[in-house]
Amino acid sequence: MAKQKKETIFTKDVVLVMAAAFFFMFSNMYCNPLINGYAKELGASSAFAGVIVGMMSIVAMFLRPIAGNLTDHFSKYQLSFIGGLLSFVGVLGYVFTPNSTLLLIFRLVNGLGYVLCTVCMTTWLSYLVPFSHVGEAMSFYGLMNALAMALAPAISIDLYRVIGYRLAIVISAVAALMVVVTIQFVGNRAQPAKDVQPVSIHHLKIIQRDSVPVAAMVGLFAIPYFATQADIVTYVEQRHLSIAVGAYFMIYAVVLLAIRLVLRNQFDTVRFGVWLLASVLATVFYLIMLAVMDNNWEMALAAAGMALGYGTIYSVCQSTAMMLAPATDRGLASATFFLGIDIGMSLGPIVGGIIDSLLPVKYFYLVMLVIVPLILLIYLFNRKQLNGAVAHHQADID
Repeated sequence: MAKQKKETIFTKDVVLVMAAAFFFMFSNMYCNPLINGYAKELGASSAFAGVIVGMMSIVAMFLRPIAGNLTDHFSKYQLSFIGGLLSFVGVLGYVFTPNSTLLLIFRLVNGLGYVLCTVCMTTWLSYLVPFSHVGEAMSFYGLMNALAMALAPAISIDLYRVIGYRLAIVISAVAALMVVVTIQFVGNRAQPAKDVQPVSIHHLKIIQRDSVPVAAMVGLFAIPYFATQADIVTYVEQRHLSIAVGAYFMIYAVVLLAIRLVLRNQFDTVRFGVWLLASVLATVFYLIMLAVMDNNWEMALAAAGMALGYGTIYSVCQSTAMMLAPATDRGLASATFFLGIDIGMSLGPIVGGIIDSLLPVKYFYLVMLVIVPLILLIYLFNRKQLNGAVAHHQADID
């Protein structure tokens, strides 16, 4: 009997979609730290600048379900192309806008592109790999996002101080353009199944029901992650710590790379509950470490704990959403998953601001431990379905 050839996920199409995902996320994460200051430079008040910054998250939360439905009914290439083009137009608009009102409009355009690309590219990737490797593919896809989220803000913050906002944002526009260029070379454009019903307002689904517990849990895990992203510099300043805080998310990305390389083959075979327990313990560890940190070593341990906690469960929840959903609902499952991320992204800075205004800074991270029992409750009520995702996944393969 001939030896069966080992399946690999790294085909040309997969690599190209992952590269496009990196460029797309780089473009968005590059601009995020600059928009607030740029809006004020253009004459916006602090309140209006905050609206401009938050516009992408607002657009995302409302349009995720529509994007999910479109993804299940149209070519993933077509929608990713439109999303990339909208992102490019939006970011290029940032460069040339004369005032903050137009900046808000271009932010809205960028937000439309953001919604389409995040949902479509994840779903597209799930069509390009053998179904037995969806978890591994989502792991590497998430890694591309993590690398972009670590590198882009560091580059943009250093660069705009030297060349100014407008010229610095050109880099983001080029990255968005690279999304459009890169996907032209993908051969499998993931057309919808021929038996899928045409999308209509009467058949519009808001969420993929099986993915709701996953979205709720990843949203809770995301709250301290995005609170840290928004407030860690201020937190370190308030505690008068002598720490190289700029390295925090770089350490996070490096550790996440190592975790995903070592565990890449386990994402499709290990039950959800095992991942959840490890991620919960890591989350408790990094929140306590951030609360007590006094030096760079403790900061590095906190970043490593965050990589194991949030970074791992992100990919596990993403792949579990895909495994639980019928093949015709994968786009909607992806949209439901990202809706959880959007809620966490919005609530993180808000919760952080409330804690900071009501309590001494030493309690900032300890209070966030309240997410742990909430996550465990959601898991306990849905554990059979969640742990069965891997079994169903393997049965579908067989």
